[in-house]
Amino acid sequence: MAVQARTPSIRRAANSERQTVIDVIIDSFLDDALVCWAFPDPADRARLQGHFHRPLIEHPTSASYLVGHDEGASVWLTLAAGQSPHAEPAAGDGAVFGDSGARLQALGEVLVDRHPTDEPHRYLPCIGVRGDRRGTGLGSALLRHGLASADADGLAVYLEASSARSRALYARHGFVDLGEPVQVADSPTVWPMRRPPRR
Repeated sequence: MAVQARTPSIRRAANSERQTVIDVIIDSFLDDALVCWAFPDPADRARLQGHFHRPLIEHPTSASYLVGHDEGASVWLTLAAGQSPHAEPAAGDGAVFGDSGARLQALGEVLVDRHPTDEPHRYLPCIGVRGDRRGTGLGSALLRHGLASADADGLAVYLEASSARSRALYARHGFVDLGEPVQVADSPTVWPMRRPPRR
């Protein structure tokens, strides 16, 4: 008799669990090529990642989710047409990011032109699974969960894939490239992608 795989439990993270979400995302992307390019100093990478992701997690329209035993996390923003996913830079941000600030700004200036402005949509700025739990289906479960919610609300979804592997995963879930891939100087390639809502 075949044994069915159990669907992992997914729950919305409480405000008190924001640091848990950040910790999971940091762990998930410590060896990501784009993160390593943006934050080249390994000794400071985790701290700068946390500083980068916190405003997204604290965005007024943000909803974060945890899967399993806090082994994976996703952050979704529900944006109105023309609404920016990024808050105004806080005083002192330039000093916090140091040399990485210029890299982040250069990439951000290119990607902002790809971000949809003519429609309400969900934006998936980050989704990841802790290193020791990759390949177990947790990331796909988180993605399906968020896409089902977007479909129920009739919303398209936008994201930026930071690797060929993640791009292929998103393509299997109905995402298509939104224009040409993006590269800034010696950065890794980034693929802006969009998925229309499914009825």
